[in-house]
Amino acid sequence: MALIVQKYGGTSVGSVERIQAVADRVLQTVKAGNSLVVVVSAMGKSTDALVKLAHEVSANPSRREMDMLLSTGEQVTIALLSMALQELGQPAISLTGAQVGIVTEAEHTRARILHIQTSRIEKQLQIGKVVVVAGFQGITSTEELEITTLGRGGSDTSAVALAAALRADCCEIYTDVPGILTTDPRLVPEAQLMTEITCNEMLELASLGAKVLHPRAVEIARNYGVPLVVRSSWTSDPGTWVVSPKPQPRPLVNLEIARPVDGVELDADQARIALLRVPDRPGIAARLFSEIARQGLDVDLIVQSIHEGNSNDIAFTVTTSLLKQTEAVAAAIAPVLRSHPDPKSEEAEVMVQPHIAKVSIDGAGMIGRPGVAAQMFSTLAEAGINIQMISTSEVKVSCVIDATDGDRAVAALREAFEIAEERVVVDREEVKSQKLEVKNHSDFQIPNSEFRIPNSPVRGVALDINQARLAILQVPDRPGLAARLFGLLARENISVDTIIQSQRCRIVDGVPKRDIVCTVAQMDAAAAKQALEQAAPDYGWGQVVVDTAIAKVSVVGAGMVSQPGVAAKMFAALAQQQINIQMIATSEIKISCVVAQEQGVAALQAIHAAFGLSGSGTIQVSA
Repeated sequence: MALIVQKYGGTSVGSVERIQAVADRVLQTVKAGNSLVVVVSAMGKSTDALVKLAHEVSANPSRREMDMLLSTGEQVTIALLSMALQELGQPAISLTGAQVGIVTEAEHTRARILHIQTSRIEKQLQIGKVVVVAGFQGITSTEELEITTLGRGGSDTSAVALAAALRADCCEIYTDVPGILTTDPRLVPEAQLMTEITCNEMLELASLGAKVLHPRAVEIARNYGVPLVVRSSWTSDPGTWVVSPKPQPRPLVNLEIARPVDGVELDADQARIALLRVPDRPGIAARLFSEIARQGLDVDLIVQSIHEGNSNDIAFTVTTSLLKQTEAVAAAIAPVLRSHPDPKSEEAEVMVQPHIAKVSIDGAGMIGRPGVAAQMFSTLAEAGINIQMISTSEVKVSCVIDATDGDRAVAALREAFEIAEERVVVDREEVKSQKLEVKNHSDFQIPNSEFRIPNSPVRGVALDINQARLAILQVPDRPGLAARLFGLLARENISVDTIIQSQRCRIVDGVPKRDIVCTVAQMDAAAAKQALEQAAPDYGWGQVVVDTAIAKVSVVGAGMVSQPGVAAKMFAALAQQQINIQMIATSEIKISCVVAQEQGVAALQAIHAAFGLSGSGTIQVSA
């Protein structure tokens, strides 16, 4: 007998008929010999209706009362589903988040789960009942026993957390699409279904706006090794498995706020090449990286930032062994990239730094925690280490530093994040071929336990149109300024996504200064600008410029490691559509480009087609 946790979203339980259909599916799962916990969301758009009611009563309703109000939506669903199961002859009991012991922080509207007291669920399962749980909600451990909600995607988080706490054999997420697709089928109907995807890939896609799974749910699955599958509520198709590496042992106490960083990595075998003042027009990045790829040269980090005037800087890193060959390619193509053929032109000037290192922290616990990157930067600053490049993703933050500072950086970061040992990156092919150990069970169609990263370098393409770009100009180039800047945003509870530090250094009143550009959620842009402008006189940075008319399009794939040409193909696809790239940021498994917001959908469609991710059929999304 297997223990399964199933989760059904608002669309799946949006009417009496759909609730009865869910009851039928649940009954079939029980008849197959399984114990079952079912987590449900509020019916259809009922949460939106409750929010509307609140704002009709109050222009600024308190977060506590919003939790009290919104938690009622799921209670309607659990009662109706339990009644439907009982009508079919299946014993069932409905329980709120508080009744099943989901204990959270005392943070209204955005609480994280601390632990789950599973004894009541286990007792009900032992007597043969299906336990129907209200997702999205919990209760504080304080004397007042306050009702809390988990924020957007909270029912996903509830389901996977319950699966982890109960040590369930599987967690099944039922939704209105057949699984995880290569992109949003509403924008590209020919998107293909993936049979499996790694947790790290899913974390990136989920955080980039793919709405099938919430990143917090994927984080818990990764940290606790929960076998996770996404399926359609309307068919019996197998869906997509989200597979995890074998997790490190973790306590179930402080479930969502445990140690955010799992490891520190050092790659001391790197060099940096920058092209300064390249013209800001479509096709520049494509020409550069297409030529590099044609020579079979593998590039690691790539960053492109914005600058005053009509030019950008593009910087990238390579292994030391490839430096001379890559430098020659960059020098040869630089004249082609210039707006003017004058050999004395300062456009596309090639700058080389041979002795650098990349130090990284990684861990799924970083998601939605603004202070993690700031803590890394402050730790390096306190050690007197200057940051030359920054690259961020949902599961990793990397900084390029001087090679002579590598060992000190690792020691400082290990102490700051309480990490036992660092991981030294030696062979990228070894990283690429790492196996994932997946919990298997004979009752489920889980991928083979020796599942490898697929041959296709790109698994999915995502579009995020809900971000704003924040440019902080003329930041003094000395250790500690990045830490103070992002520490300030962290104290305002503002999460930062992409972070890029410019390569071009300007001397202002005898002080070397660089620009720092980052992206934040549009709803946080005004508060971020205000906080940074207020602090400018104390820290010495200049103007803060916000642009909300941007879109970020990204490709994600664990197979991109040591695959020359992926970035070039992405940039070429954009150039062919005359879409200008405003920013570039990369990690080992993600490449992101910021473009004009009105070109976002066209960029997504062009990139999806360029990598051959479209299928012959179309995906129909149920209303």
